[in-house]
Amino acid sequence: MKPGNTHVIRVKKRGGHGHGGGHGGSWKIAYADFMTAMMAFFLVMWLISISSPQELTQIAEYFRTPLKTAINPGTKTGDATNPIPGGGKDIIYKDGDTLPDPDSMQEEQGQDEAGRFEKLKQDLEQAILKDPRLNELKPHLLIDTTDDGLRIQIVDSANRPMFMVGSTHVEPYMRDILRAIAPILNDVPNRISISGHTDDLPYANGGNYSNWELSAERANASRRELVRGGMAEDKILRVVGMASSIHLDKKDGFAPVNRRISIIVLNESEMANILHEYEGAVPVTDLQQLKHLPPLPPHSETPVPPVIPPEVVPETAPEPAAPDQTPPQSSAAAADTTQ
Repeated sequence: MKPGNTHVIRVKKRGGHGHGGGHGGSWKIAYADFMTAMMAFFLVMWLISISSPQELTQIAEYFRTPLKTAINPGTKTGDATNPIPGGGKDIIYKDGDTLPDPDSMQEEQGQDEAGRFEKLKQDLEQAILKDPRLNELKPHLLIDTTDDGLRIQIVDSANRPMFMVGSTHVEPYMRDILRAIAPILNDVPNRISISGHTDDLPYANGGNYSNWELSAERANASRRELVRGGMAEDKILRVVGMASSIHLDKKDGFAPVNRRISIIVLNESEMANILHEYEGAVPVTDLQQLKHLPPLPPHSETPVPPVIPPEVVPETAPEPAAPDQTPPQSSAAAADTTQ
């Protein structure tokens, strides 16, 4: 190798400050997390130190409870309905405050409702006394208090039925009663239940029409008269037909008083029970599947004819019989369908 071709190795040194680029400032993030955790720890220790023994018990019970139960508490934290065991006073109340008693609150609500029903009963009786037509029909009205609320029953009689014989046509005096009590019932916040009742006498040739259809349609006819008399449509919660399943006269199932319309001004608990009956239903199939079901093939059987109430033949006097002829049968006897 020639002397002029000697390879020269040069070392370049750079002056640096601090750590290399591989470290950066990550230590600052770790240190910030540590300080945050320490601050949270001392904050928890401080809160525990100032808590009363009763509050410490509630905190301990909270962490012993499964998460699902803990996130679905009662009406107030620490109250008697809270699922967390231990109970105790509600922590939102301070010393000296009076805690509300749930039983006393329900009792007060019941007393307020009872007072409202008593006033409603008095208003109905006053309205009947002021109207001579209604006062004459007072024996047809039975007003009492039941577990469901204030019940108003409009009963039938042998000489003055509330509906035409075997039909749903409302007689004029029945219409007067319903339209007179409608504004009074509309003034109370409670909702209404209407039920129709019949006696034990079945239709002679009713076919597909029975006392069940008759009682339901009479209840619905009464609903229409109440609405026409001034009651709001949404006041009515339920309209049902009971046929002859519940007798007013327990000894005589054919008594005229068993044919009646029962109107109940429902109390709060019964309204909640009725609404609860139709909530929380579990479908047996996916409701969306109903939209995609194929049509059914034509059915070969004869379709069931629609339910049509039997025609009622008006009662007429029999024609005078000739001496040598058999007296003709009364049309009323042929249509013996008195309900």
